[in-house]
Amino acid sequence: MPQPSPRAYFEKDNDARTGSKGDFIFRDSDESGTEIVSIMFEMKNENDTTATKKKNEDFLKELDKDRTEKGCEYAILVSLLEPESDLYNAGIVDVSYRYPKMYVIRPQFFIQMITLLRDAALNALTYKNELALVKAQNIDITNFENELDTFKAAFGKNYDLAARRFHTAIDEIDKSIDRLQKAKEALLGSERNLRLANDKAQDVTIKKLTRSNPTMAAKFAELEAAKDDEGVNE
Repeated sequence: MPQPSPRAYFEKDNDARTGSKGDFIFRDSDESGTEIVSIMFEMKNENDTTATKKKNEDFLKELDKDRTEKGCEYAILVSLLEPESDLYNAGIVDVSYRYPKMYVIRPQFFIQMITLLRDAALNALTYKNELALVKAQNIDITNFENELDTFKAAFGKNYDLAARRFHTAIDEIDKSIDRLQKAKEALLGSERNLRLANDKAQDVTIKKLTRSNPTMAAKFAELEAAKDDEGVNE
């Protein structure tokens, strides 16, 4: 059979370590080594039948077991059994309702089936790669958004702290201004009191001081009289 790509291979399954094996395995991969498609094949003809196994469905369970053990995505029974069956003679029969990704075909559909599954898997791989790229881009965007949110949160926290300190400083300045204003008012009040006291002091006379004190008035009168006598004697 022609190989779909240089990395594809079709070989007999010789690994019977688990107690059973399929007949052939087909695998293909892309340039990076990512598997495109893998198929386990089981070949049956009329000579393979036994007293208990004469129908295609009798071999499906074992085929599914072999496919699972060998890590193949698809399982295909290539069969000549039930030669009178219109169902199997019509073409490719999908039996995935019994086992996932499993088909029964006649030998003439062998190459066609490989090509069909490989092309479908290749298209799916393209979509998977594109999806992986989109996811990676989304992760990059998510990481950027997370980093931006982290920066915004940190900046907001620093801003709140700075704003609180700023308002605290403003409050302290307002309190200082208030204290200075009160001190200014107190000093101005003292200055007014001193001025009034000075005015009162300047207005003090002996007559006012002795007005309510006869004794002091008499003393000052004597002093005045003595001064007058001294002036006459001179």
